[in-house]
Amino acid sequence: MKIAVVGGGSTYTPELIDGILQRHDRLPVTTIHLIDIDLSRLVTIAKFAQRMIKAAGAAITVEYGTDIRRGIRGSTFVVSQFRVGTQSARHRDELLGRKYGLVGQETVGVGGFAKALRTIPVALNIANIISEEAPNAILLNFTNPAGLITQALQTHAPQVRSIGLCNVPWNTRIEMSQALNVSSDHIQFDYIGLNHLSWIRGVTVNGQDKTLEALQAFRGLTINKVEPGESPGWTQSTIDLLETIPNYYLLYYFEEKAWIEYQKDHPTRASEVMKIEEVLMEKFADESLVAKPEELMQRGGAYYSDSAAELMADIHNDSGAVHIVNTKNNGAVAGFPDDAVMEIPARITANGATSIKSTPMRSDIDALVRSVKDFEMLTIDAAVTGSEQSALLALLTNPLGPDASSARDLWRDLKQENQGLIGEFHE
Repeated sequence: MKIAVVGGGSTYTPELIDGILQRHDRLPVTTIHLIDIDLSRLVTIAKFAQRMIKAAGAAITVEYGTDIRRGIRGSTFVVSQFRVGTQSARHRDELLGRKYGLVGQETVGVGGFAKALRTIPVALNIANIISEEAPNAILLNFTNPAGLITQALQTHAPQVRSIGLCNVPWNTRIEMSQALNVSSDHIQFDYIGLNHLSWIRGVTVNGQDKTLEALQAFRGLTINKVEPGESPGWTQSTIDLLETIPNYYLLYYFEEKAWIEYQKDHPTRASEVMKIEEVLMEKFADESLVAKPEELMQRGGAYYSDSAAELMADIHNDSGAVHIVNTKNNGAVAGFPDDAVMEIPARITANGATSIKSTPMRSDIDALVRSVKDFEMLTIDAAVTGSEQSALLALLTNPLGPDASSARDLWRDLKQENQGLIGEFHE
């Protein structure tokens, strides 16, 4: 079994290696091929991965290089975790949002839009290479904005089996297991929405409804009110109003003004991550290090290793287990388009993910999900066709986007800051 990792020079890679090692009995990988355009960084990560594997006594060969076709050729799984433009582009995205009095963030609003425009053409090119070099492979997309990129893949590269992956549902299940003092293996969520735009409507433990207990536990983590200058968080009154457990990223929508105010006096997340990655790369270069360092938890994406490796293991073993992934609705949520990629529970088999029948979305949830899905589809059309009209409409449709009066100026600045990273656009 061969796993190809596109973006293998990412600081996430040791997390993935760790997850594979923990499940090697169920995921009998023989080769991991790391692919990246930054060879210097890739060599450091690959050699650390080799030391991790050697220390674990596992019979896995780590290959690496910049040749994407060679890396993907013959793979069983292809893991996508690349970032076009590196953290520098993310930093510019965040500042662009701030310039126009908007939320500056990597995956939502203007930042998610810019990142998607950079990423979609590359993702579709990778899918074409997979169809030629590893036609039976399953593509696991962790590349952000994960739901939007998976939608682009399933719409414009249907010949490749793809599943979108996010660590948030996995993390939430672990946090819930700790709050309820039960094994995470026994917890199931009634989970609905899109990537970074989702709600937990119900919680069961061994088939018993524990929703009220879960909501009470979540209320215990709330704050009294959002204080000026403090990082926005969920208030008990908001949770009482929503009567669900919301994805953390919904704070950008429900506390938008607080986030905009918070950004004025705080550095971009990209600048913080760049500092963390400097420390991590120094650690990874230490030839005595054979286990992932504690600093990796500060990077974000905690438990990505578990969610990705467990998904691959369950596909390989045709387990029938339920995972929360990004996949086509296909009738699971009544009243929502069948071809819309949603973040929902799905049955995992050797063929991939099959969405599980659910109940319709509550009207308030439905309204926000439809708006963001429309934004996603307009963004995909802009990236694929080069339509400026679609790009501008995408910005206006996004709930965190600009007003019509500033949309054209923002779009001009976005194109200027992303020269060479996005395609050509026309009226």
